[in-house]
Amino acid sequence: MEWLKYLIDYGIIGLLLSMSIVSVAIGIERHLFFRKVKLADFDCRKSLELRLTEKMHLIASIGSNAPYMGLLGTVLGIMLTFYNMGQSGFMDTGKIMVGLALALKVTAMGLLVAIPAVTIYNLLLRRVKVLIMQWEILDERKGI
Repeated sequence: MEWLKYLIDYGIIGLLLSMSIVSVAIGIERHLFFRKVKLADFDCRKSLELRLTEKMHLIASIGSNAPYMGLLGTVLGIMLTFYNMGQSGFMDTGKIMVGLALALKVTAMGLLVAIPAVTIYNLLLRRVKVLIMQWEILDERKGI
């Protein structure tokens, strides 16, 4: 069961770190795209909306699934602690606390990934709505 500790430490936390990097990278890419987009280049609203919302589903997925990844790590960490307690028959409090701390570390990591991802997604979604509204205003002016 020692492999479970490494799975939690390197597998789940590593996956959460990579999810965080992906969400921030996509957020930066989208922000840079929004700054240079030319609304006049789009003939219809749907094509504009498709282009603006590209890859944003990934940020939303990361933000909604990161807490579950953290929860998975917590469950595995608690299972590992109970397994070790059962194997030794008696454990000192220090070993129990180390096992529970490992479990809670993964939960915290999941939240540290989810909160910025959801914030980035909401900020980008607001910017998409503003750009679409600006396009509609521009389109109305063309029709006049």
